[in-house]
Amino acid sequence: MQALIAGGGVAGAAAACLLGPAATLIERTNAPHDKICGEFLSWEAQAYLARLGIDPAALGAHPISHVRLVHRDRVATAALPFTGLGLSRRVLDEALLTRAAARGATVLRGASVRSADGTALDIVGHGVLRADRLYLATGKHDLRGLRRTPDAPGTLVGLKMYFRLAPAQQAALAGHIEILLFPGGYAGLQMVEGGRANLCLLLARDRMAGQGWDSVLAMLQQDCPHLARRLAGAVPLLGRPLAISGVPYGYVHQGAAPGVFRLGDQLGVIPSFCGDGVSIALHTAFAAVTAGPDALLYHRRTRPHVAAPIRRAGQFYGVAQAMPGWVVAAARVWPGALRTVARLTRLSPGAVAG
Repeated sequence: MQALIAGGGVAGAAAACLLGPAATLIERTNAPHDKICGEFLSWEAQAYLARLGIDPAALGAHPISHVRLVHRDRVATAALPFTGLGLSRRVLDEALLTRAAARGATVLRGASVRSADGTALDIVGHGVLRADRLYLATGKHDLRGLRRTPDAPGTLVGLKMYFRLAPAQQAALAGHIEILLFPGGYAGLQMVEGGRANLCLLLARDRMAGQGWDSVLAMLQQDCPHLARRLAGAVPLLGRPLAISGVPYGYVHQGAAPGVFRLGDQLGVIPSFCGDGVSIALHTAFAAVTAGPDALLYHRRTRPHVAAPIRRAGQFYGVAQAMPGWVVAAARVWPGALRTVARLTRLSPGAVAG
């Protein structure tokens, strides 16, 4: 067996598409499912998906041409430097897994990995599988034996809910992604396929203070009247929100282990508001497979590609948290600032072309 892939999200499934019969992918879920993600596809993500034969528009993706930055009632709007797309991970991940299987990869669904030892995986129900290479694509979840070692644990809690907006609010949101700033965090709101709106938010753990979802949502609507208007008459589409905690935003993995390729969030975790997480996942999959068996070479070449936009995104987030009103006011005077931030927090065209 030449390659094992731990995780069937965007990064792992893309690697399996590229490796074909040489890959065995292990995915813990046995059916399509939702994931905490902003679900924004920038130009880089679309370019990589096209190379895999995936057409997001054919999957129902919602086109997004503008960004709105919001603090309370103040809104700054700008055209994006590209046309993005909104597509749920439930649909995108399943399309990639289907393509991987069609290209000859072995896809084990409903198989949980207990731990890793080098390039070997201990899998429930399958025993220990060994390979020459391991592509670690477990997203924001660590795998025992190959845990990330961030300088400090993440302090943000992630929550996500789909809504069916009232018709007037859906029309107002169409074609836009809205970034909502509030004390201790931020949220992204956009349309995806099927007329659904994705509200994905990050909030400091101390602001949660044991509150349930309804209380948190009420608090955020009080902080941000714009969000309250958007959700007036909205119908939640999940029985309860998806949640995750301790995500180390700003993390970039240092070092490398022989034969182990860290993909996506296992290599670097970019603040979600910039919408480049899916692009980084796809970029790392292509870079890892292109590097052949040399994991050290892959990490040395690819780390700078992801570290630069992650660093810039973290700097912008710090300013936006410290002076949200000032940032929105400045963006209203100079809308080009939002386009500049969008460009600076992307993978470079040279990296994608390579």
